[in-house]
Amino acid sequence: MTVTRNIFAALVTMALAPVFVGNQVLAAGEEEADAGHGADYRTFHADGNIEMGNIGDSYKADLVMYLAGNQFMVMEELIKDFQKKNPDIKTVYVETIPPGQILNAQLMKQGEIEGQKTSMDPDIYASVNLGHLKKLKGEGKMDQFMTYTHNKLELMVASGNPKKIDGPKDLARDDIVQSHPNPITEGIFKFYGSEMLKDLGVYEKVTGNKECKECWAVDGKTWFTARHHRETPDRIEKGEADVGIVWTTEVVHAKKEGRKVDGVAIPEPYNKVDKVGYAIGAYKTGKNQKNAQAYLAYLASADAQDIYAKYGFIKAKADELKLKPIPDAKK
Repeated sequence: MTVTRNIFAALVTMALAPVFVGNQVLAAGEEEADAGHGADYRTFHADGNIEMGNIGDSYKADLVMYLAGNQFMVMEELIKDFQKKNPDIKTVYVETIPPGQILNAQLMKQGEIEGQKTSMDPDIYASVNLGHLKKLKGEGKMDQFMTYTHNKLELMVASGNPKKIDGPKDLARDDIVQSHPNPITEGIFKFYGSEMLKDLGVYEKVTGNKECKECWAVDGKTWFTARHHRETPDRIEKGEADVGIVWTTEVVHAKKEGRKVDGVAIPEPYNKVDKVGYAIGAYKTGKNQKNAQAYLAYLASADAQDIYAKYGFIKAKADELKLKPIPDAKK
């Protein structure tokens, strides 16, 4: 079944009306518990319709892409513009979940999502960590990549910042409850957030040196998410957390959606703006090689870069937008 563009916004903002996801209907309030997970699998049609939850489309769409979940808010505008410029590509299937989870549970073995098998051979794969692509190169699955956008870390707080959090050093305070991406599947914390906390000398205080997901790292003080850092704004709005490490783009998106959150900037170099680059490449075993190359060429265009910037991302430089060999993984 198809849904209009407004359904996705309703799902992400936890509206109270029923929402269609694949062959299921989310009753009022269920999408709130879902924290946006139901919108992770979308099929974009050239006529403007969007299907959600049809995971089987990963085997048959004209272009199949598995992408880092933190760019979920960009995809509708981006894919519609891409299809307008490439009208022969009728269907584009996009999955936006943590790239480490995609790599380990889908690409390296036949995993299941929502009880359904998903293709192990997408046309495009992207991550916030080049190391994931190096691993695929080692498996003979990918040869080239480009960096197509950048992001940086920010703190998300409740609207008005009632706890008066000034910056990342305040994460060592004893009077706040935190919600952070889990360090197992979420690259934002595994590669960047944890490094920031170590740079500040507060890693042990904040995490208790615990690595888990959907758990209290420090009982009653620091919560690690189940799957998405998108769960953090939900916890903040419910009063279950005071602050969380997110991408700047998530603060921008949440405020556009009218959510009751604000952002607290993290200064350089702690925000990792100098390190966060989104790497993408075509999968050698994907069945739509021509379409994959068309999408990579589109990403390098001014229109695509402008769309990403509109949502708070940082444009890639001209030399980054050229395909180049994936470096070998360090032995």
